[in-house]
Amino acid sequence: MTTKIQLNQYIDHTLLKPTATPKEIADLCFEAVKNDFYAVCVNGCYVALARSIVKDSDVKVASVMGFPLGANTTETKIYEAVNAIDYGASEIDMVLNIGLLKAGEFTRVENEILEIKEAINNTVLKVILETCFLTPEEIVKASKLAMNAGADFIKTSTGFGTGGATIEAVKLMKETVGNKVKIKASGGIRDTQTALEYIHLGVDRIGTSSGIAIVNGN
Repeated sequence: MTTKIQLNQYIDHTLLKPTATPKEIADLCFEAVKNDFYAVCVNGCYVALARSIVKDSDVKVASVMGFPLGANTTETKIYEAVNAIDYGASEIDMVLNIGLLKAGEFTRVENEILEIKEAINNTVLKVILETCFLTPEEIVKASKLAMNAGADFIKTSTGFGTGGATIEAVKLMKETVGNKVKIKASGGIRDTQTALEYIHLGVDRIGTSSGIAIVNGN
């Protein structure tokens, strides 16, 4: 019980697979309510369903946008975010434009995050860096751009790249933003020990499909 109380409010209980069915999303939401997780994280088409299930609980609904590549136009990303909010999302996890970042077009990357944050007002914005594709220097730069643009969180991974969260990436992110921006670690976090490692590094949220195992001490 102690472990559950310690960990459950760090968990974004997540199901983003392209094969996810309405029943699987509903099961995810019921699990989140039962375990008092912080949020569920689902694709846009399931936001309304998720909201209908968790509405009488404290569980938030997060939705992804520009997912998983980050290569949509800014206008498309804004529409996707606002649409998800209209259907009941209270948090948005966006993928930054990885190609533009790697090309050194930092102003465009920062301006896109800024425009999205302005469009969604007080809704929580998490910017996914997709660290598996970035050099250490790019991780630092992306973290700074997201921070400067007003992001509430920076997030390691989509879970659909070549790798998920790593201790090294999270340390870089934390050293860069300090306490000015929160950090979400996601991708490959499946057990209690790993989750606690990230929390001890200063992570504020864990994105995982293994939330139940984590809070049960597995």
